[in-house]
Amino acid sequence: MQIHPTIDGLRAALAANPNARVALVPTMGNLHDGHISLMRQAREHADVVVASIFINRLQFGPNEDFDKYPRTFEADCARLEEAGVDHLFAPLEAEMYPTPQHYHVEPNPAHTDMLDGAARPGHFRGMATVVLKLFNIVRPQVAVFGKKDYQQLMIISNMVNEFALPIEIIRGETCRADDGLALSSRNGYLSAEERVEAPRLQRQLRRIRERIAAGERDRLRLETEAVAELAAHGWQPDYVSIRRRSDLQVPAAHDDSPLVVLAAARLGKTRLIDNLEI
Repeated sequence: MQIHPTIDGLRAALAANPNARVALVPTMGNLHDGHISLMRQAREHADVVVASIFINRLQFGPNEDFDKYPRTFEADCARLEEAGVDHLFAPLEAEMYPTPQHYHVEPNPAHTDMLDGAARPGHFRGMATVVLKLFNIVRPQVAVFGKKDYQQLMIISNMVNEFALPIEIIRGETCRADDGLALSSRNGYLSAEERVEAPRLQRQLRRIRERIAAGERDRLRLETEAVAELAAHGWQPDYVSIRRRSDLQVPAAHDDSPLVVLAAARLGKTRLIDNLEI
């Protein structure tokens, strides 16, 4: 695996194989098995796999964990090499933002001013900006993103469509621990007691999916019950919400569109997110 700290270095390496189909898997490092599954999925769709590790300051709010975000570069490199990644783009902040970033991607407010966007103002603006920049740097034909960040995936897919970018977006399934907890870099913040409690979030989503499959139509009641159950066990829920998969809007009463149930909640100091397609 070649490691490139500069844009010019990465582009020169990719130019040596101009006919190759390139897949990009963007990350912020602190890799887990979920990330590695995306790398392997990328290999199924491309000749050359490029991973990136860049902790993007633009998508962190002023009171969020940018400075504390785990940085495990050497271990990450070992995992990527073992997974067969060809190139790692690992720029310093000065390489990605040599001058202040005055130009930004502004996603549709209808897609950002809700769910995670309501809890993290400006997050998706910063995320979309850095993803577009990575697309321009790497120029992949394929990019792989996990379904765990469902709202992020929707926004990226819409950005690619509306800018007519020649990139196929591959949707990676969420990887889970044996007890159902969605793998996340932030799981490392959980105490031992919190880690035992954490799968409750996924169990509530599974319960909602089962109730809807059994014919339940009162979505507000299902959401309210799940929030109350989490709060009763020490969580601070941001939302539990049943939405249309296509645009994450609230479904109308007789809307038969495919659905997804999404949730975000704090357990102690750790904010966890998850979702299940219905």
